[in-house]
Amino acid sequence: MVRALYSLLVRAVQPLLRRKLARRGRAEPGYLLGVEERFGHYDMPALPADGRTLWVHAVSLGETRAAAVLLAALRAQWPGYRLLLTHGTATGRAEGAGLLREGDVQVWQPWDTPEAVQRFLAHFRPRLGILMETEVWPNLAAACAATGVPLVLANARLSEKSLRQALRVAWLSRPTYRSLAAVWAQTEDDAARLRQLGAPVQAVYGNLKFDATPDAALLARGQAWRAALGRPVVMFASAREGEEQMLLDALRAAGEAARTVQWLIVPRHPHRFDEVAQRIEAAGWSLARRSLWGAQPTLVEQSADVWLGDTLGEMALYYGLSNAALLGGSFAPLGGQNLIEAAACACPVFMGPHTYNFDEAASLALEAGAALRCADMATAVAGVLALLREPGRQEAMARAASRFAKAHRGAAARTRDALAVYLG
Repeated sequence: MVRALYSLLVRAVQPLLRRKLARRGRAEPGYLLGVEERFGHYDMPALPADGRTLWVHAVSLGETRAAAVLLAALRAQWPGYRLLLTHGTATGRAEGAGLLREGDVQVWQPWDTPEAVQRFLAHFRPRLGILMETEVWPNLAAACAATGVPLVLANARLSEKSLRQALRVAWLSRPTYRSLAAVWAQTEDDAARLRQLGAPVQAVYGNLKFDATPDAALLARGQAWRAALGRPVVMFASAREGEEQMLLDALRAAGEAARTVQWLIVPRHPHRFDEVAQRIEAAGWSLARRSLWGAQPTLVEQSADVWLGDTLGEMALYYGLSNAALLGGSFAPLGGQNLIEAAACACPVFMGPHTYNFDEAASLALEAGAALRCADMATAVAGVLALLREPGRQEAMARAASRFAKAHRGAAARTRDALAVYLG
């Protein structure tokens, strides 16, 4: 009865979803691709029921990057499987396209109506479903259980905020989590919170993102650019809405000291690139956009006060270019973005007070000397300017960041071994 009421609701809001996709698609055309896939309608042949389809769901960019690490381990062990890769966001789908091989399929995650979910499972007939990190939907989980498709949650995380929200609808969330075949958590705290929802947590394996290797060519290019520049670079990595203005206000308050640094802002969401560019120029700063550069920043770009990282797939280059990074999502109450990639690129991190999405990684980075916690943006700007005046201290933090990233690898191998139960 409970899920029936939920199903009525998700059916009723389908027109709203279509309108939202149309609006979002004006800024990000990727949302206009394959819209009918979200409702369980496909313009491709059904996959054979041969037990060789491995379904991985990675909702957005971060989950897709974690999925890439796991897929490399799975394909090395079980090369005969085809991949069915699903997403919920345009950035996730764009990133996931690079993971596909011949015979693989990529579609949108079905909207969680019983009908769309049933059509999805009947069309693709996966042997196993692997949900990355957080995405658990009631009808999808129930349909997998009913049709005998094991559904597991890998690299699982659940913040205190998300737990509180789930407990408010425990009548729906608890049966959903209980229906999963297995859960492998990132941390002991994540495991404890997931168990409160009835999830069958089998082990704590750490974070798959520690096993990711930065693109060596991009990293080396960024480091070469940094060596050729006449001033240090500080990146605001994966900045979220409202945070860019915090930085611009802090830079204005810092005065001339701020102009000794080349500032690089990389927004988290591509649809905000133009908006952020306008905001930078409105604040009186000269701007150079990465998408308009040639092979490297020329004297024209180097004369700009602020660089805008408005490209996808170049985070390793940006981290290599940077002497330090401010962590997006942590200065506004948004839970923080992932700092592991920065550490793997030997880039020291300054983070704000809000890192609840990555609590353990943030705490471990602090303990390792790879990151510093700041009360607000003004404190972070002052802190990074002070660090840049002490090259020895900056180099020590960079070495600590690299050691920290290497010390926590191994989640991919542990998850791969646990999946042998399902993949043979």
